[in-house]
Amino acid sequence: MTSKIGPDIRASIEAVVGAGNAFSGTDKTFDYGHDEFSMKEIAREPDLVVRPGTTDEVAALLKIANAHGIPVTPRGGATGLCGGCVPLCGGIVLSLERMDRVLEVDADNQMAVTEAGVRLSDFAKAVEEGGLYFPPHPGDESAMMGGLVATNAGGSRAVKYGTIRNYVRGLELVTPAGDILRLGGKLEKSSTGYNLMHLVIGSEGTLGVVTKVILHLKAKPGLMRSLVVPFEELEPALETVPLIMKRGIVPLAIEFLEIEPITLTEAHIHKKWPTKVGKTHLLIILDAASEEEMDRLSEAAAAICVEKGAIDVFIADTPSKQDEVLAIRSKIYDAIKSGTVEILDIAVPRAEVAGHVRKVREVAARYGVWLPTFGHAADGNVHTHIMKARYEAGAMVPVPESEWRAKADPIRTELFLDCKARGGVISGEHGIGLVKKPYLSLVLDERQIELMRGIKRVFDPKGIMNPGKIFD
Repeated sequence: MTSKIGPDIRASIEAVVGAGNAFSGTDKTFDYGHDEFSMKEIAREPDLVVRPGTTDEVAALLKIANAHGIPVTPRGGATGLCGGCVPLCGGIVLSLERMDRVLEVDADNQMAVTEAGVRLSDFAKAVEEGGLYFPPHPGDESAMMGGLVATNAGGSRAVKYGTIRNYVRGLELVTPAGDILRLGGKLEKSSTGYNLMHLVIGSEGTLGVVTKVILHLKAKPGLMRSLVVPFEELEPALETVPLIMKRGIVPLAIEFLEIEPITLTEAHIHKKWPTKVGKTHLLIILDAASEEEMDRLSEAAAAICVEKGAIDVFIADTPSKQDEVLAIRSKIYDAIKSGTVEILDIAVPRAEVAGHVRKVREVAARYGVWLPTFGHAADGNVHTHIMKARYEAGAMVPVPESEWRAKADPIRTELFLDCKARGGVISGEHGIGLVKKPYLSLVLDERQIELMRGIKRVFDPKGIMNPGKIFD
């Protein structure tokens, strides 16, 4: 591969997308060299940013890049947290930002067709205006639909409604050779050959460029209610979660949070959490079709929490109260990002969450670091932050690099090994990208990784698509 894009190649690219949609120079390309991973040292400058407007333009661009062995890094909203859209080898960053149309909301089939560059917030709005509902809610609503597919994004609602994979019914994919594949369709079932569509979901842009997505939709939910439940200690809080599920209550989400990041987030966005008592809080979000069903679910969930030692149960049952609670939960990473080295997204079986978080606390104490941890308790997805700061008197205080740099890798490794021992994986929703690549072999054996490499070679024999991600 070569990242060299000479005048002739650039002229060919500009002939496809127009001169204004192909640009270079640090002043214009800087923002296209990184994602939301907190350590900007992983950023790389692309040689050229190209912004196609149609699938045919994407195909023409990839034919040019493939013919000349130029690396191509697809880019959506760049909300990723593991360097997945960093142009590691330079070359072309292929931004989908101009492909931003929701093409159809089909109420009869409960399907929507969207281009890859549509932001989640805009997609959800279009779907709701069409009288339907798209349940997945990954954390950042500025994420683009193609990127959500590329990472199989999850979010807090996965316990009841599943990840993006559960909603994709069809894809339009442009291969590195410039072939346009239309996979799946407005179908609820298919047993027709290998399912290439599901192979593409979660492949992080290494097999081709997703340009359109067909997504299954649901009927609008009736009511939503949030319960904030403080516990004095971690274990009873987390032990409550499998008990709730075993007793037949399937919440929209159950999040566990520590009081320290809640306090910092309150100050960051100037909103108030319902209570400060206790050290560990559960945020239980319920949805129901009627007031009667909602009251029944709320009472049953609250009773289980009290049974396990909850200090109290606070109900956010008005839209404004719910918005405040959900805003704080969704902005925790923003509030502590400046002190974060990396946010992990380990996934373990639900019943192993408490044990894994105990391990986090033991590692934090042994290394003398602050490792704030929260996550999706009901689906086993745990977000531990490796920090370059400490928590002190309600504030985040930076610590010198000499105190954290050498500790970050062994901490990460210990937590990944604990995850493996519990039957987990190192990423539940963020993907592997660049940052987690060195650790993939901790949880997947070499034969699995070699099969993945073989699939990559079939789709991308010249290795131009998002090189250096997931595995070498």
